[in-house]
Amino acid sequence: MDVNVSLAIFDLDNTLIANDSDYLWGQFLVDQGIVDPVYYAAANAKFYEDYQQGILDITEFLHFSLKPLAQHDSAQMHQWRAQFIAEVITPLMLPAARELIAMHRARGDTLMIITATNRFITGPIAELYGIEHLLATTPEMLNNQYTGKFLGIPCFQAGKVKLLEQWLEEHPEASLRGSWFYSDSHNDLPLLQQVEHPVAVDPDQTLREHALQAQWSIISLRSSHCPPEHIKAIQG
Repeated sequence: MDVNVSLAIFDLDNTLIANDSDYLWGQFLVDQGIVDPVYYAAANAKFYEDYQQGILDITEFLHFSLKPLAQHDSAQMHQWRAQFIAEVITPLMLPAARELIAMHRARGDTLMIITATNRFITGPIAELYGIEHLLATTPEMLNNQYTGKFLGIPCFQAGKVKLLEQWLEEHPEASLRGSWFYSDSHNDLPLLQQVEHPVAVDPDQTLREHALQAQWSIISLRSSHCPPEHIKAIQG
């Protein structure tokens, strides 16, 4: 990376893709008969509701969501993940998001995804978008087998800020000067408030109200192209 490069940071779920990959992964496990259909579907829906309301206990959720990784051979989990990415995620990838990413890449910005969804799920999605840097909650592995636990700080709310600060310490050539962060969720307010160019993307009601009050940009990536006025803002 060049000296003093700026960051273009993207949330993933309901920002770069048109749904929530964490929730959909849980539904995929139910649909494939990998987990108990009644208990798991109900718990998955309840955790997602808590997330939307901003009251999610992230540690409790991670114990729930990472447990299936420990209950099956890692090779089998990777096969199921490949099926999930191909059948569920790929159709949800947004052309306008690809366009937005390409514009930031052309500017020379360093591209990064920061997501609360764990790295097992989001790693392949970041690769599909061609984004090298990914900050996400990391599932623990021992002897090539997932344990159901996670390493370090959950990448959620203020945890996203902490993990980004750690990353910046390890990459002194990058900085938050001229930085952008795109997100749909009020859970990302701690990080949105750290960057120079916070952008609310198809925001939930709480984030929309905050963005309007703070006079942040509000855009949608659900159409075929990135909004022309935002293209102008990026190009300066």
